Amino acid sequence: MSRYFTEEHEWVEVDGDVATVGITEYAQSQLGDIVFVEVPEEGRELTKGDEAAVVESVKAASDVYTPASGTVVEGNAELEASPALVNEDPEGDGWFFRLTLSDPSELEGLMDADKYAAFVAKL
Repeated sequence: MSRYFTEEHEWVEVDGDVATVGITEYAQSQLGDIVFVEVPEEGRELTKGDEAAVVESVKAASDVYTPASGTVVEGNAELEASPALVNEDPEGDGWFFRLTLSDPSELEGLMDADKYAAFVAKL
């Protein structure tokens, strides 16, 4: 599996033609305590850069964007019942949605873990 990162602080992990998307440790730390999450419905078509999910914290609300185009195959329903899961495990069980990629080449401009760490260090 390959993991990539966006400048908007989403991570995407690719396994075959399915990508799992969430927000990074850095993003959740900036948001604070997560109190609400809305994930996209199965079957929703997304284009790279679309607003795909919503996350609200005690500090702010933020959109989660899709890093690539595709069809949502699963939204993480656990987040709607337990939004704090994003704080507890943002880059694991706190994922937001999975989609079947329609154009995997859209991931080519994203950062790997080392480049993302350097990006965050400059913030």
